[in-house]
Amino acid sequence: MKCFSRYLPYIFRPPNTILSCSCHTEADIISTVEFNHTGELLATGDKGGRVVIFQREQESKNQPHRRGEYNVYSTFQSHEPEFDYLKSLEIEEKINKIRWLPQQNAAYFLLSTNDKTVKLWKVSERDKRPEGYNLKDEDGRLRDPSMITMLRVPVLRPMDLMVEAIPRRVFANAHTYHINSISVNSDYETYMSADDLRINLWNFEITNQSFNIVDIKPANMEELTEVITAAEFHPHHCNTFVYSSSKGTIRLCDMRASALCDRHSKFFEEPEDPSNRSFFSEIISSISDVKFSHSGRYIMTRDYLTVKVWDLNMENRPIETYQVHDYLRSKLCSLYENDCIFDKFECVWNGSDSVIMTGSYNNFFRMFDRNTKRDVTLEASRENSKPRAILKPRKVCVGGKRRKDEISVDSLDFGKKILHTAWHPSENIIAVAATNNLYIFQDKVN
Repeated sequence: MKCFSRYLPYIFRPPNTILSCSCHTEADIISTVEFNHTGELLATGDKGGRVVIFQREQESKNQPHRRGEYNVYSTFQSHEPEFDYLKSLEIEEKINKIRWLPQQNAAYFLLSTNDKTVKLWKVSERDKRPEGYNLKDEDGRLRDPSMITMLRVPVLRPMDLMVEAIPRRVFANAHTYHINSISVNSDYETYMSADDLRINLWNFEITNQSFNIVDIKPANMEELTEVITAAEFHPHHCNTFVYSSSKGTIRLCDMRASALCDRHSKFFEEPEDPSNRSFFSEIISSISDVKFSHSGRYIMTRDYLTVKVWDLNMENRPIETYQVHDYLRSKLCSLYENDCIFDKFECVWNGSDSVIMTGSYNNFFRMFDRNTKRDVTLEASRENSKPRAILKPRKVCVGGKRRKDEISVDSLDFGKKILHTAWHPSENIIAVAATNNLYIFQDKVN
């Protein structure tokens, strides 16, 4: 397992300031983290509806081997709180997901969503401004036409670099329930948005209509037995997507089969061991995240206690199962009482699909090497935040004698949790969101 060292602590809001965890507001809590396709940009969304984009600095000529650091590139308010008067319902501004589109020109495009509305943002740079309009003066006010005696050709003047974010499309009024996933298709013309009971397919150019491709809502809501928890398109085949459920199942659908994918092509489910059956079995088996591997051959799912890797050619059981924090199995009763058992952890692949990462409690995050089967627990905290300091593996002690470098399971802080993580698409650089702090780590540089 490669060793990850501290690259630079980025404190999320405000930049260049250290916020203590005791004084942050609810709006500052990071709710999603996403690298773009090149890894040069990293976007975070928070519960206050803000999006902050970090840009990687270019490599220094003096130190060509030193990889660039990430600095704040743009900050904008993506969503505002709303109120649905028909249903007397408050709609939070919290950003649930961010997804980047591949870069086609000088501008960057990203999708961001709260519970109800998806927005397409254009982020671009401007370092020139036009001057010398015919019908407007320099302040932008309209000129008196009778005073215009000659035709002027506007010219572009240099100005200080400005990064502006403009909403290009707003996709609204299509979801009755809360949106939990958005996924850009590999055709880059469409994307899907999923809520608890339905999945909709959108065209980027059409905002006033979408196609309902999955609908699991029963005629009688009392017969509802499961909800959709996550959905994602196949990275290469634009007709294929998967979605997971609260029952711990994954369905793979093919849009070529029918317009409404109410019948799945493949159904992935692991038979439950009757000896492990308990009151909490159904809750902890709910899948909180599903991700295709970059190759498109595998699916990774995260439930409360484990990460599983499934082969698309084998539906009856996962080919790999990794225990994230099995020591919490004896604590499920107290985790149920404090609602932690309903936390939704995400999982990510590295660029070569050889290592997977997911979060845990006490600001711990876990990494599993699929080749060597080794795993490591690391901690994202400001206590070990010296630049370039090597992160030491952490161990949790369950009963018995506790060693000096171990932490007791009874002293874990369940208020500190890492739900959102991201991995650079080609390098060993990871981003970890710990409440209101964003940490970026990189592979140890010799």
